[in-house]
Amino acid sequence: MTIRNPVEWGVDQVRLASQAVGGQHVDGTAAVRLTVPLPVRRIAAGDLKDALAKGLQDFAACRTDAMFVCVVYPLMGLVLARFVSGYDFLPLLFPLASGFALVGPFAAIGLYEMSRRREQSAEISWPDAFGVLRSRSIGAILALGLLLTAIFLVWMIAAWQIYALTLGPEPPASVSGFVRDILTTGAGWAMIILGIGAGFLFACLSFAISVVSFPLMVDRDATLGAAIGTSLRAIAANPGPMALWGLIVACGLVLGSIPVLLGLIVVLPVLGHATWHLYRRLVP
Repeated sequence: MTIRNPVEWGVDQVRLASQAVGGQHVDGTAAVRLTVPLPVRRIAAGDLKDALAKGLQDFAACRTDAMFVCVVYPLMGLVLARFVSGYDFLPLLFPLASGFALVGPFAAIGLYEMSRRREQSAEISWPDAFGVLRSRSIGAILALGLLLTAIFLVWMIAAWQIYALTLGPEPPASVSGFVRDILTTGAGWAMIILGIGAGFLFACLSFAISVVSFPLMVDRDATLGAAIGTSLRAIAANPGPMALWGLIVACGLVLGSIPVLLGLIVVLPVLGHATWHLYRRLVP
């Protein structure tokens, strides 16, 4: 075995990434563009367990690759957390961390592509995650990503307004004082209740329009309307299992955020791969 120097290895990785972006996307699906929502299957809790198990298998099969791709998200979280670490923006720290659930489906599109390739028994390396850029639905994928980003920004504005109406509008004087005000005052508890309620509504909206949409657009040539319509059909046909899946995702992201978002290096790829397999269960 030849041990190469870091420069040679880096050049090879850049070459592989360029090939993944520029190559032909062969997914075995029909060339006809989907313009209407697809029918969906009914699933049970056992299907969620199976999707998670297959997600773990995908993670184990390309663990280093997936972790390489996903390490950027915790690093982004750390940078953003540092940005709001001043007292002026302290009230936005928790809404910012919880907002990962709103944009997580878009952040995981490369993982869907890796699971798709592994399903076809293709060799997998980290540049394959960028193969999604040559998807026939890339325009719709980016549009939905922008929509989720807009929802995230509106959530941040709503969170700040909730703080301003309860404990604000002045910024906290200290971290300890802010925590004390939250837990020991009526205004603090009002902020908690209103924040959780508003966050739940934003999370439900994001989840409903994206849980199936992104995997579908990675897999097939579909319009944004067809993808979102299929996702909404999946929710309507399986309200109980899909609500449970949303709870699993939320709990996973909370656990992955401890400590300082580093757990997301594992949680994000596992949930991303599992979401692909859930899509396969839902859409014929």
